[in-house]
Amino acid sequence: MISPNEDKPVINHDDTQPFEGLKISDKWKLLENLDNRTTCVQCNKSRKYFCYTCNIPVEEIKEYVPKVELPIDIDIIKHPKEIDGKSTAVHGAVLAPDHITIYTYPCMPDYPKNGEVILIYPAKTSVSVGEFIRNLSKNQKPTDHTDTEPASKRKFDNSRGSFKKAVFIDATWTQSKRIYKDPRFKNLPCVVLESRITQFWRSDKNTPRWFLSTIEAVHQFLIELHKAGLTVDKTTSIVTEKSTDNNRLQVSSNEMGAGSEELIDENDTENEIADEIIEYNGEYDNLLFFFRFMHHKIHTLYEHDDLLSYKRPLS
Repeated sequence: MISPNEDKPVINHDDTQPFEGLKISDKWKLLENLDNRTTCVQCNKSRKYFCYTCNIPVEEIKEYVPKVELPIDIDIIKHPKEIDGKSTAVHGAVLAPDHITIYTYPCMPDYPKNGEVILIYPAKTSVSVGEFIRNLSKNQKPTDHTDTEPASKRKFDNSRGSFKKAVFIDATWTQSKRIYKDPRFKNLPCVVLESRITQFWRSDKNTPRWFLSTIEAVHQFLIELHKAGLTVDKTTSIVTEKSTDNNRLQVSSNEMGAGSEELIDENDTENEIADEIIEYNGEYDNLLFFFRFMHHKIHTLYEHDDLLSYKRPLS
């Protein structure tokens, strides 16, 4: 379970429509047609939906399963007592096989301490995703930017930076504290997520509703990363000038890149400008493909209000 920033407001907490507005392929509904277990083509073990050893979908549904491209690589360090078949970390490895790798603790890489790798963990030194990206941007040397896409359509671009990988811990809250103390995590920059109500159906005792499952945390991180990569930094110089239309302002920013401009209403507030720039269009929502299906399956078997996970407090 991933603990977010307690000081942030809770978001996306409507239990009646938890996936409303997300761009998840509706082919998850076709998974209901798979009644029997099948044999994994790689390890020959009996599996249903996907193989959590080989991290691939079973042959019967592989044409339905989306493949998600991510802007960075992600490592997930799984506690050895986490059951592979029940861990949502596997969802990520199946859906984004080119970017997500799972290690079972204590087997994990020796991460460099040069800023290339960050750890998603609420340590005392943790900063928000936005603050981390702003600090990273300040340390980068300015280069020419030739993007032709409007700022509102750009994804997070880390091609010029030193930030290459994010690491998550897949464990209960108590277990994750122990893994965090591993010397190999020492000196890694720590980032904390905004609060978001979990829709995970398994309860981690004595934890509030905003402790996320691993795949929810990965999804939340990528959304925040996307937005942070496009946000206009208030500390940078924002140049405004009158356009030919007296009711419009022409705005450019160092973070948008040279030659990148946006037309906005003169009465727009700075926050409204930022909202236009940081638009998220569901690029990573399919990471919740299996999660969406399993949430539906659980809720056809049990009443939502009867599940202990959803009875947990918010604090």
